[in-house]
Amino acid sequence: MTPAELAEAKRYGRYDLACTLADKGLDVAYLAVAAFLLARPVDAWLAEWPALRDCWSARLAAIFLVITVGHACVSLPLSFYSGYVLEHRFGLSKLTVVGWLWRYAKRNLLALAFGVVIFVGLYGLIWTTGPVWWLAAAAAFFGVSVLLGQLAPVLILPLFYKIEKLDAPELAERISRLAEGTGLSIEGVYRMGLSDETVKANAMLAGLGRTRRVLMGDTLLGQFLPDEIEVIFAHEIGHHVFHHIHKMIAAGIVYSGVGFWICDRLLRLSAASLAGWDGDYAVLPVVTLPLIMLILAVFAMVLEPLQNVVSRRYERQCDRYALDRTGLKGAYVSAFRKLARLNKDDPHPHWLDVLLFHSHPPIAQRLAMAEQPPGDRP
Repeated sequence: MTPAELAEAKRYGRYDLACTLADKGLDVAYLAVAAFLLARPVDAWLAEWPALRDCWSARLAAIFLVITVGHACVSLPLSFYSGYVLEHRFGLSKLTVVGWLWRYAKRNLLALAFGVVIFVGLYGLIWTTGPVWWLAAAAAFFGVSVLLGQLAPVLILPLFYKIEKLDAPELAERISRLAEGTGLSIEGVYRMGLSDETVKANAMLAGLGRTRRVLMGDTLLGQFLPDEIEVIFAHEIGHHVFHHIHKMIAAGIVYSGVGFWICDRLLRLSAASLAGWDGDYAVLPVVTLPLIMLILAVFAMVLEPLQNVVSRRYERQCDRYALDRTGLKGAYVSAFRKLARLNKDDPHPHWLDVLLFHSHPPIAQRLAMAEQPPGDRP
């Protein structure tokens, strides 16, 4: 990076960090207000509707819709600033206002649909399994994680990006050669249309089982050399070689079990005063939904730094694997320098920013690792 590019990346990083902190603070504040002030009035209002008076599942879904739509409205100004104004100020976004609003609406509609299913299912488990609901919920989390892993590249991502199979024999041959001996089965290599909305570059290995495929942003394909793309893909193969996806799913079961158990303990402590609950899980009132959402949101925020520590370790493993597998040190260095410039990624972010929010090591650390002899790489 030139001094000017570095200064701009640092400014972007500071603004982005401020928006992230503000967004998380807003989430907690809104859910706290919803749990302690709005839940009962909203539930009483919904109970006046004949169709919702005696149908607890429908009323639960209605409460979730009201709370979630309210959250989307409250967070819209900050989301618009961070997702549209800031990205345009630093030359990263190509979306129009209408385009950004349409994507924002699609994300929230998807979250609404998914959230209704999840929370109706969660309360169903609570009402039927009683005190051990948190164990049943952790098991259900495993099933949902696997299902989403399979569906994401074929159903969810195409809602936001144009995805088409890539006709690039040379690139396909490189990828096949890298995958040899790893046991990795790839359904295909696909181009992901990022250039309609951003200048940022990205690539990923997505899907599980028969839906596993390579997704490469057209911004990356258009600006990176074949050797650079090969190194990036070798990094993604590393996640398969070291079984990171399976380890993350297994860790997710543990995390979710702990989170749901904490949620159960806190429900027992507070639900009596908030909702008049007597401890009978079969009649846990739906008015407790915002409280559960608040507990799970705070738990996820507290857990995030630990998950990031593990994720950064996995990323470093894959970086080493890519260097060893390809032997393309020069392409590795140039690829990450390009990524830093395109994405305006600060090579030296503040350590607290890294601890709290970075799932990948800073670019400077990744480049420094490449300069070390293979046996000395951390």
